Amino acid sequence: MDVSKHYWIDVAVQTPAHSQIGGLLSYRCAFEVQPGHLVRVPLGQRELLGVVWAISDSAPAGMPEKAVRDAAGVLEGLAPLDSAWRQLVQFSAQYYQRSLGEVALSALPPQLRDLSSEQLARRLKKQNTERTVHTQTGPALSEEQQAVLAQMTSAPGPFLLFGSTGSGKTEVYLQAVERMLQADPQAQALLMVPEINLTPQLEERVQARFGAEAVVSMHSGMTPAQRLKGWLAAHAGHARIVLGTRMAIFASMPHLKLIVVDEEHDPSYKQQEGARYSARDLAVYRGKLQNAQVLLASATPSLESWHHSRPAAEGGRYLRLHMPSRIGTGLLPKVRRVDMNHQAKKAVLSAPLVAALQERVERGEQCMLLLNRRGYAPVLHCADCGWKSECKHCSAFRVFHKIDRTLRCHHCGMTERVPRACPACGNADIAPIGRGTEQLEEHLGELLAHVKRPDGTPIRIARIDADTTRLKGALESQLAQVHSGEVDILVGTQMIAKGHDFRRITLVAAINPDTALFSSDFRAPERLFALLMQAAGRAGRDARQSASSEMWVQTFHPTHPLFEALKKHDYPAFAASELAERTAADLPPISHQALLRADARSQDVAQGLLNAARETLEAQLSADPATAELVMQVSLYPAVPMSMQRVADVERAQMLLESPHRMALQKVLWHLHGVLHQLRSAPEHKGVIRWLVDVDPQAI
Repeated sequence: MDVSKHYWIDVAVQTPAHSQIGGLLSYRCAFEVQPGHLVRVPLGQRELLGVVWAISDSAPAGMPEKAVRDAAGVLEGLAPLDSAWRQLVQFSAQYYQRSLGEVALSALPPQLRDLSSEQLARRLKKQNTERTVHTQTGPALSEEQQAVLAQMTSAPGPFLLFGSTGSGKTEVYLQAVERMLQADPQAQALLMVPEINLTPQLEERVQARFGAEAVVSMHSGMTPAQRLKGWLAAHAGHARIVLGTRMAIFASMPHLKLIVVDEEHDPSYKQQEGARYSARDLAVYRGKLQNAQVLLASATPSLESWHHSRPAAEGGRYLRLHMPSRIGTGLLPKVRRVDMNHQAKKAVLSAPLVAALQERVERGEQCMLLLNRRGYAPVLHCADCGWKSECKHCSAFRVFHKIDRTLRCHHCGMTERVPRACPACGNADIAPIGRGTEQLEEHLGELLAHVKRPDGTPIRIARIDADTTRLKGALESQLAQVHSGEVDILVGTQMIAKGHDFRRITLVAAINPDTALFSSDFRAPERLFALLMQAAGRAGRDARQSASSEMWVQTFHPTHPLFEALKKHDYPAFAASELAERTAADLPPISHQALLRADARSQDVAQGLLNAARETLEAQLSADPATAELVMQVSLYPAVPMSMQRVADVERAQMLLESPHRMALQKVLWHLHGVLHQLRSAPEHKGVIRWLVDVDPQAI
């Protein structure tokens, strides 16, 4: 490039989501750059980091002289972000309806934005450029594991690995990584897990297998300095294996050859703030872009992935791989349903379950109780006047936490001391209604106070939920106590049901799973079945104890088809019945959805903007012959309040868009943005704080 003259560069910068600066900004540039380079550019009074997207010899047509601004400099020493990475970002921004700069810059480590070229050079100097992988030999593979790896060698994928809990899916990933690294001295692998609390145990296993130098982690629990170090190692190709949560899908990995998405059904892969992307779906897209193999894996696949892995003759796009057996002689736990209609009224734990817990503890075995509600009780209530512990700022109740005697809103965080008497009528007798993990832990302690462990010491009960794991390192130390056998009964929310390899647990019990059976959210049964199957998978992972392992389900609806399928560990039967219902109702994965949400100071204003947008959009599309067909292909429903209508004094409303055609839905969303910007300045919509689009929403 001849640097004696000026060039014009189009740069992606992070701009506010609702500014109309959504695309690329043009700058004059007097120094040499390539697409993908990071540059500093002025915007308003600030200087920002941006990504060069395109370069041209002449100024953009119609650009006034006074609007011309010069790029300030390039971040030297850093190879440009390659075209595959830029294409991934561009697709994500378009599909999930966000600005290009927002997606591009949020995919980079935050510390990168503040570094000078000199500071970056110092960090790059400290980098370990060692690429060698020291592979330890793994355990002998089962026939099923060998068959799956053989299929992966002979077909391009994407693959859906449907394997029972304890069938050895992790070993399949590690073997696939090992084969890929041996075949190509530069190749990189991306291993994704749904949540941070699953990363440490997999991290240990991967580092033990391939050597710590070859592996970096990426998740939101890391410090900015750690994130930058890991990102730089992946970008340079020094890190051969990246292990991370959903954010890792945007890691710059120029030699990516394999992507594994573990527990692919997990809702945590869908981002819930900013660009609401699905890391699982982007993994499949990125695999195509970089010619990398993609392996999605789960004991309870999402119905979307299950549907995509039907036979190719029926329109399937993934190859389904099956591992139905546990490793060794391990058996899946026997499922027992307890009909709570036949138990004492208001009983929290049924008599047979209490007896079974006692028996297991006395034998030196561990048990796990799952209750997906933290705190002591969901609400405090006055029987005299009907007062309940509502949050002043949200349409939710504040949860009673007995340990620190507080009422805490789990939505806006508002916390107050528990009142001594009813704030409305002065009655001193206010009581908790319902129960959370805190109360269950206390109740168990009372019921089993007389029970002794085999060595004669008292029973030990532990609780793991978002309250007990707030402090750094708390979760790791609590899990270590469970693994070492110090804990007899573990009580917790869904965070204890996922992925953990507890070798001593022989009994798992779900305490109150019925609420999801009759939810207005059509995905609730799918999530419940996955949670219960995953929880059951924590029992009997040691083959010596698997024959006596059990999953107990306390329910008022024991004959519900969901529990019938669970009893047989029959995910395919559950998936078939759910898909039949979804097909009859034209719900995803048969159709495609998007939600438009508006936040405002009043519900009327929020709904007013959405309904005005719907009417204006339909009128505009119908008036133009080129877009008139879209009105027939996409259904726009009237605005309604969200199920959690008010959070932190902000009223929230939503409008559902639905279509059997993904492209038609995307086109309508593109037109919708223009309509929203056009309407926003109208006086009747002044109270609108923000709007956002959620494509392929996980909850409605």
